[in-house]
Amino acid sequence: MITRFAGALAVSLACAVAMPAVAQETSTNQVATSTAWSVFEDSDPRECWAVSAPTETVNTRDGRVVAVRRGDILLMTFFRPAAEVQGQVTFTGGYPFAKGSTVNMKIGDDSFELFTEGEWAWPANTADDAKILAAMKRGVDAVLTARSSRGTQTRDTFSLLGYTAAVDEAEKRCK
Repeated sequence: MITRFAGALAVSLACAVAMPAVAQETSTNQVATSTAWSVFEDSDPRECWAVSAPTETVNTRDGRVVAVRRGDILLMTFFRPAAEVQGQVTFTGGYPFAKGSTVNMKIGDDSFELFTEGEWAWPANTADDAKILAAMKRGVDAVLTARSSRGTQTRDTFSLLGYTAAVDEAEKRCK
C-alpha cells in the first residue's frame, strides 16, 4: 500500500506541474491528445500517463444537488519504466476524501472499489489495476462515486472515448 501511495504522490507532483498546462494546452510535457484523453511524459523521474477530466460532475448533500468548490478532478493511468507495476489507475476528486472511505468505480456492468488517502484513490492491488484497465479499454464511460471529508457525495463521469489510444501511447513512451 505504501508503494502505491508513493506512486500516487509522484503523480500528484507531476500533475501539479502539468495540469495548468492541460487547460492551456501549451505544456512541453503533453505529447498527445486522443479525444477526451491526453498523454503526458516527464523525464525526472521518467513517467508517462494518460489523463482525463470528467465530462459530468454532480455533487449532492442530503440528496440535494449542491454547488461546491473542488480542485482538479482527474482520472489517470500511469507508467514508469523503473516500477514493477505498469498501468496503475489513480483518481483524484479535487478534495480530501472522507477518512476510511472508498470510491466506487462503475464501468458498464463492472464495479470496482478504490481505496483513498487524502485526495487520491487507487485500486488495492495490481490485479485490480489490470481488471480496471481492461474494463476501461472496452467501456464507454467510467462513473466514480465518492464522499468528501465534508460529507458531500460526488459522482464524476469520465468518457472513455480515446482511452485505449491514449493509454497505449503512454505505455509505449515509457517502455
